[in-house]
Amino acid sequence: MNSPAKQPVAGAPRDTELKDPTVPIWLIVVLFLLLFWGAVYFDDHGGWFEKQVYTPYVSADQLKDFQVGGGPNPFEQGRVIYSKTCFACHGANGMGQPGNVPPLVGSDWVNEPQPGRMIRIVLNGLQGTGLTIHGQPFNTGTAMVPWKSFSDEDIAAVITFVRGNPDFKNHAPPVTPEQVKAIRDKIEGTHPGSFSPAEIEAVNPAD
Repeated sequence: MNSPAKQPVAGAPRDTELKDPTVPIWLIVVLFLLLFWGAVYFDDHGGWFEKQVYTPYVSADQLKDFQVGGGPNPFEQGRVIYSKTCFACHGANGMGQPGNVPPLVGSDWVNEPQPGRMIRIVLNGLQGTGLTIHGQPFNTGTAMVPWKSFSDEDIAAVITFVRGNPDFKNHAPPVTPEQVKAIRDKIEGTHPGSFSPAEIEAVNPAD
């Protein structure tokens, strides 16, 4: 004779009633800490959705210093050199000092198609009166010091930065180290000292 099927005891708690649906406080705290850590990690390493930025770089500006596969960027190299040397006289904005240091912004000297004059000025310096900018006399109270101790690459880079800087309203072509070397060799024995404005004006920019 078969035993009667077991029947649930009246009043006995069901399985579902034995489980506590409340999420433990410690689990909430752990999830919050994980979310916070993820946000901090993304903030430090995520590049803020810029497709060209990836770990270990955190911004597009940081990538400029590396130029993977493309070599150094002369414009950015020139920006660094300018910020360490030229800005002291010409200013961070390139406006110079009225009656003392000529401006680089929109200068007809800077924007000449050929850079022969500007290379000479940077190499040997400029001193004396008689400078004209856009046909108007400009009194220079401070001599431009020579930077011939800089390498051809550095001089080419800083001139390229000044000549091609849209913030300075300049759009002249870049300058190469080969152009700097050619002029350096040309004036080394014939003009070791600073140029005067009259001497520079007499120079053919393409020479």
